[in-house]
Amino acid sequence: MDDRTNPFLEPSPLPYRLPLFGLVRPEHYREAIEAGMREQRAEVEAIAADAAPPSFENTLVALERSGVLLRRVLPVFANASSADASDELDALEAELAPKLAAHRDAIRLDPRLFARIGVLHGLRDDLGLDPDQAYLLDRSYTEAVLAGAGLDPEGRSRLTELNERLSSLTTAFQQDLLADTNDLALHLADEAELDGLDAGARSAAREAARSRDLDGWLITLVLPTGQPALAALTRPDVRDRLLAASMARGARGGAHDTRATLLEIVRLRAERAKLLGFPDHAAAVTAGETAGSPEAVAALLDELVPAATRNVARERADLTARASAAGARTPVAADWAYLAEQVRAERHDVDLAVLRPYFELDRVLVDGVFHAAGLLYGLRFDRRDGLVGYHPDTRVYEVFEHDGSPVGLYLFDPYTRDSKRGGAWMSALVDQSELTGDLPVVVNNMNIPKPAAGEPTLLTFDETETLFHEFGHALHGLLARVRYPSQAGTSVFRDFVELPSQVNELWVLRPEVLGHYAVHHETGERMPQQLADRLIAARGFNQGFETAEYLGAAVLDQAWHRLVAEDDVNDVAAFEHAALAAAGLADPLVPPRYSSAYFAHVFAGGYDAGYYSYIWSEVPGADVMEWFEHHGGATRENGDRYRREVLEPGGSRDPGESIRALLGREPSIDALLRRRGLA
Repeated sequence: MDDRTNPFLEPSPLPYRLPLFGLVRPEHYREAIEAGMREQRAEVEAIAADAAPPSFENTLVALERSGVLLRRVLPVFANASSADASDELDALEAELAPKLAAHRDAIRLDPRLFARIGVLHGLRDDLGLDPDQAYLLDRSYTEAVLAGAGLDPEGRSRLTELNERLSSLTTAFQQDLLADTNDLALHLADEAELDGLDAGARSAAREAARSRDLDGWLITLVLPTGQPALAALTRPDVRDRLLAASMARGARGGAHDTRATLLEIVRLRAERAKLLGFPDHAAAVTAGETAGSPEAVAALLDELVPAATRNVARERADLTARASAAGARTPVAADWAYLAEQVRAERHDVDLAVLRPYFELDRVLVDGVFHAAGLLYGLRFDRRDGLVGYHPDTRVYEVFEHDGSPVGLYLFDPYTRDSKRGGAWMSALVDQSELTGDLPVVVNNMNIPKPAAGEPTLLTFDETETLFHEFGHALHGLLARVRYPSQAGTSVFRDFVELPSQVNELWVLRPEVLGHYAVHHETGERMPQQLADRLIAARGFNQGFETAEYLGAAVLDQAWHRLVAEDDVNDVAAFEHAALAAAGLADPLVPPRYSSAYFAHVFAGGYDAGYYSYIWSEVPGADVMEWFEHHGGATRENGDRYRREVLEPGGSRDPGESIRALLGREPSIDALLRRRGLA
């Protein structure tokens, strides 16, 4: 049925093509996606069968113009599946995932298209292309080769089977993990068990319980191993239960156990890599990234492990001494955050719990995040209450340049709920493109516990930093100005995409920004300068632990994806321990940031063999932060240069060129070591 009441079948009449969320029903997704696949297959068939000699216009530009309906519906469907899922959407996602994988393969593995792109690639020096066009041609050819377009028919057929199965498995991993995360939320019936939590955290726990028709309080789980409440809960038994619940996700048997799924994912990825001519999946992935090889990744991780573990040893000694002085037990993993906060308070006179009244959500967003974007780029953000988001919690802002010209729309969805996957992320609902005439619509999702009605949302310092981080991605999506849709916004190398988000974290503690948003939500008083100074001085505190837990997860990701097709691994826990021990990171007090059974980044989130990219991006990212600091901080001159060289190119040029253009040299690891206190 071609029901024209389906809001996806025609361009949205709303500003910036904002989807008509108020009209969307689940059945609209299937109809629009299936129609979109048919339309794009017809468009691609016309390109592949074109009797005219291949040209940039009739091949690559034609491909860029194809798939308009899919570009309209798929980002909205992906966001709904992640941010506001339901049983109906879960079933639809599981049904459509293999069909979409097959659709993508039918295009990128078409030998006729590959031949046309190959002809153009061979003539690339004679085509008179602009730099962004030459880069598009080069990347299109390289990505086609890496995707398997050069395989024989039998190989292409097997590759399609593998990709379809993997799409189903990663979908199942994500859905099972969300269900188990919800099931393992810590339910507390005795108020004494909440001792140490402030009023805001208690209100959020009460509200979470109420939303499930439970008495008492409910501490929901965030995606990483470490849970924010561990830093405050005074009772060791409650901390033990909370950490145990976090680490049990996906690995306790039953309907939502993810281990069999992840083992099959690993095996099939290894088989696919072999089919493509690579020794393992990590080699296949890094061949298309800035790293180039898993050996280069290993070299960086190996360089950081000794410095991180040395700091961990010093931090452990401090925590053990603190526990002994208090007559507490010898520290275990569940105690680290709690004891670290006590040591931080003693050493730096900084109590992160005392800071929360200064980090009220609206102030942080408007007077912090938006203010920094105004200082740097001249942007203005106007709330558009008349535009409807996809959930009642979603806020919509229109973004303008300093001269009033339009930039795009920014959507913000701050609160956790059972229908939202864990973590925080940015995604684009509409990509900017000169070819299509579209301006960007981007969304930031977070998982902040929602307080009771009428009470303020007070952020932890980590949540504040995360908001700045994710907004860095949003800026990349909003400010990139490219010609072709495939190069829009964050469509860059995976091990470069984190740089703009990491750089935006700089403004959390810069005085010209912190002094503007850190205001006590009750008294209206700004954060005392001495408190701000102590917070800045304590920035490197606990960095041994934080670096080591990150490195543990990055090592696990690489270990799983260095397996070859013939390897036979069945015991997830044993494999994890062996991988961490081999890297020098098997420390029971410092579990990896993600254990395999709930490692959504790599088994469901597109970071497979690429979790290293956070630290890889941080090498040039820390250098860029120092560049800002050495050149005067958040000024328009600095922001305009950074915008021009790093943000605006999007995926239209090599990221190394962007960094060299900004810094005037190659980046160095020294800035990262200084920033993390590891020098």
